[in-house]
Amino acid sequence: MFKRALLFTALVAGAGAAQSTLPTLQPVTPSSSLPSLQGTFTPLPAGPVAPPTLPASAPLPAPVPAPATFLPRDPLYPRQWNLAAIRMPQAWALWQAQKTIAPVTVAVLDTGYVASPELAGRVVNGYDFVSDAARSGDGGRRDRDAGAVGQFAYHGEIVANLIAAAHDGRGMAGINPRARIVHVRVADVNGQIAPQDLVDGLRWAAGLSVPGVPNNPNPARVLNLSLFADFIPLTGCDARIQKAVDDVTAKGALVVVGAGNDGRDASGYSPAGCRNVLTVTSVDERGLRPGYANWGRAVSLGAPGGDPAHGVVASSVSGSGGERDPNGTSFAAPHAAGVASLLLSVRPELSRATLTTLLTRQVTPFASGRCDTDPRHTCGAGLLNAEAALQAALAPAPAR
Repeated sequence: MFKRALLFTALVAGAGAAQSTLPTLQPVTPSSSLPSLQGTFTPLPAGPVAPPTLPASAPLPAPVPAPATFLPRDPLYPRQWNLAAIRMPQAWALWQAQKTIAPVTVAVLDTGYVASPELAGRVVNGYDFVSDAARSGDGGRRDRDAGAVGQFAYHGEIVANLIAAAHDGRGMAGINPRARIVHVRVADVNGQIAPQDLVDGLRWAAGLSVPGVPNNPNPARVLNLSLFADFIPLTGCDARIQKAVDDVTAKGALVVVGAGNDGRDASGYSPAGCRNVLTVTSVDERGLRPGYANWGRAVSLGAPGGDPAHGVVASSVSGSGGERDPNGTSFAAPHAAGVASLLLSVRPELSRATLTTLLTRQVTPFASGRCDTDPRHTCGAGLLNAEAALQAALAPAPAR
């Protein structure tokens, strides 16, 4: 009866009304060397370091000394308002002061691989899970070539760049410039996703077995899903997706998802309404919910996704001048995924549950205590705060 339930339509949580300009693997050998970061430290002013603003329910972590800011020299950085909004300059300064920073693999389940210079040397072997050759756009079914095809190819590219673009004096600055990306192509040439393709992509990304597919040699600790299903009626999390999420999280992976762009209650959507996911909605430059962004009890927190007037600036090889400025919850979710990978890079022992707690309790409260004038339109615990989350992750355990 509901034919649209056979496919995940409106893959891009940043398409449609949320983005007026949109129509709605290269395998590498991981290197032990880490890229150098180009930027400028600003020292702390004299006096004690002020603790981050935290909600009343969150215990204050012990203070962690750190330089005040690190400002990347990438030319797009001055226009990346989204990074200042989540206190990335302060977080980077603290992060770079650590003695050991480990590379963390993040899976981007999306449109597939684009050869972005921002990720040179840090894209590990991915996989194409599009099973319908007629919809694949590349003439084949599932295979090792996770290359993106079609008009939505840029979507997964921008998601990956937001998470991990290098600080190399070119293009944009990513949240974790030492993260590794594994592209898992689940969207066909039309931006649609068959539910079983997403289920199998989720399992494979986390290192679980999938019949007929070689095991993933680079299991991800963080999985980013900037996609949603607009099933009619909106019945909540699809049982197949929930089972895959449960299996993946039982293995220890964090699943970060976009809330969706219909301006409705996110609890009716898959995967935003699933259990055990970190659901991220959008805020604009003012820290308020744009009209397109889904809301409600299923939402874990907010992050910058922009609005049609002021999007999230990002490098894109197919964009005008090598950049785009899309908006949508598709581009809010990677902020949380990137910060999660940053925490894991200095505290690899963190569990999924602890990561979730850090990201949702160490937040910046919304102005006036909420993100919207309508009290029903809630946006989770607050605005993502990379500095506060990292400080809490690094704080020594209290003495017993």
